[in-house]
Amino acid sequence: MFDPLNATLSIASHGLRAQTVRLRVVSENLANAQSTGETAGAEPYRRKVVNFKTEYDRAAEADLVEVKSIARDKKPFVRVHEPGHPAADQTGYVQYPNVNPLIELADLREANRTYEANLEVVKQARSMTMRIIDLMRS
Repeated sequence: MFDPLNATLSIASHGLRAQTVRLRVVSENLANAQSTGETAGAEPYRRKVVNFKTEYDRAAEADLVEVKSIARDKKPFVRVHEPGHPAADQTGYVQYPNVNPLIELADLREANRTYEANLEVVKQARSMTMRIIDLMRS
């Protein structure tokens, strides 16, 4: 039997899990935005991106969001001429991560707002369930 409140909770809880992963990945990207390679000419940290997919859940009769993968961004690294840097190559260039802090902050804000929206759905569904229980007691 289809239960709309349980379906709502299922959809929101999957959204919460997906955005939790996204928040963790974006935080990792921000933390490593200036992480160069450890040796001369070594590759720096490479930005990670979260890919989502939807899966149909028969019990909830709804599409649920899932994390499909956490991939590495293939965009090129940023090269800066710093001959004295320990990670500089033979020509004096240092490769910095392909992380743009402005993009990461925008992703962080979007993921945070989506997480909060899903959390509010859970709170509302819980409140409605409690109201139903109170009505059944009366």
